[in-house]
Amino acid sequence: MLETLDPIILNFVYAMLGGCLTLFFMWMGCKIFNKLVCFDISEQLSKGNIAVGLMIMGIFIGIGIALGLVIGLGLN
Repeated sequence: MLETLDPIILNFVYAMLGGCLTLFFMWMGCKIFNKLVCFDISEQLSKGNIAVGLMIMGIFIGIGIALGLVIGLGLN
């Protein structure tokens, strides 16, 4: 069935699914990390704690790169 789909459409579907998976894993990573640390991440961000913001940015970038590589290598 996948051989009959146009490769452009198939790549678009892969990109959409990959984007949804990336957002889901970023959300889950933030929730799990919030349980592991001894402070509330959203409270610290509302206070303007730049270190917590950089920490969350690093988590999101790391998960995004990891899933992007997995999805990108899966297109071969």
